[in-house]
Amino acid sequence: MTLTQAYMLLVIAIAGEIISTGTLKATEGFTKWIPSLICILAITICMYTMSHVMKILPLGITYATWSGVGIIALSLIGFFKYKQIPNFATTIGLILIIVGVVIVNTMNDT
Repeated sequence: MTLTQAYMLLVIAIAGEIISTGTLKATEGFTKWIPSLICILAITICMYTMSHVMKILPLGITYATWSGVGIIALSLIGFFKYKQIPNFATTIGLILIIVGVVIVNTMNDT
């Protein structure tokens, strides 16, 4: 697997995590079947693809990218779908997460 392929799988893993966590609220404690199945399938795809990404990318870079992009994406979903507006401190924290993910991915040796 090439580095490009590893990052492509990481994008799939991130999408799976976003879909899984994004549908988690709709599961209503896993009492709603369709959102529950989507959530479980998405997190399964996410973990499977991440396990392959970690064959190429270091654990820290993989996890930092996966969690950072997921946090930002889910914060945006919360903002647009649920009208959850972050306060100033939270906004600064989210900006620092973006900066951190960019630094981790541009300053590594892989």
